[in-house]
Amino acid sequence: MKATIWHNPKCGTSRKTLAILESLSKVDVEVVEYLKDPPTAQKLAQLYKDAGITPNEGLRIRGTDAVDRGLPDASADEVLAAMVADPILIERPLVETDKGARLCRPQDTVLEIL
Repeated sequence: MKATIWHNPKCGTSRKTLAILESLSKVDVEVVEYLKDPPTAQKLAQLYKDAGITPNEGLRIRGTDAVDRGLPDASADEVLAAMVADPILIERPLVETDKGARLCRPQDTVLEIL
């Protein structure tokens, strides 16, 4: 099984999720450091749809200026555009497999799509 993780190596939850993926021999892991290589708005929209959440639910509040920018109350398109322009606004880690996508907070959430 192939799994793609949108990863921030400075994030403990992201590191723990990646460790779960790498510990499973049946999983071929692709790591995308989204701060260096951000997904497109279309890809983010698809990931959130597949995860059953809205872009606003995938918005990182802690450690960002999202509230000051009014993003929690913005439209989905505005949130996605802000995330693409400033990927620190993407809550992490996002993981996608052929069974779906999840925002893996807590990290054990990844097991739902393996």
